[in-house]
Amino acid sequence: MSEQSSIHQPPPKREPLDFRSLEMSVLRWAEARRIIPNSSPLAQSTKTLEESGELLEAAARLKLLGLLFRNDPSLIKDEFFAQQVALARAAFKDAAGDVLVTLINGCALADVDLVECLRDAYEEIKDRKGTMNAAGVFVKEAS
Repeated sequence: MSEQSSIHQPPPKREPLDFRSLEMSVLRWAEARRIIPNSSPLAQSTKTLEESGELLEAAARLKLLGLLFRNDPSLIKDEFFAQQVALARAAFKDAAGDVLVTLINGCALADVDLVECLRDAYEEIKDRKGTMNAAGVFVKEAS
């Protein structure tokens, strides 16, 4: 197939983007591969830590590239630099997705609703007062 004709092909059909639909797709995938029921919340939590390490590595690469750009804004025109930023963003996106998959699987194995976890965490933090300083430390306001 020529490049010209592939431009006019419709994009491949993708799963819906709402969280519950994606969560169910992940769970069906995990069941088909016997992750559920053969894994455990502990095993999935361990996998979450592994994937979090990859997320941390990608975040560190993005931070380094941001520091380089801050020191030399002309890098924005450099094709190699732009490719490195794109690769780091792609690695971050991939690792964040993998973390979510392991959390979905772990919560299912523990019979815990991940959305409820998020709601409960938000309820706990929503009234906290303070700001994050430039060093990345959240400074609580005095009560």
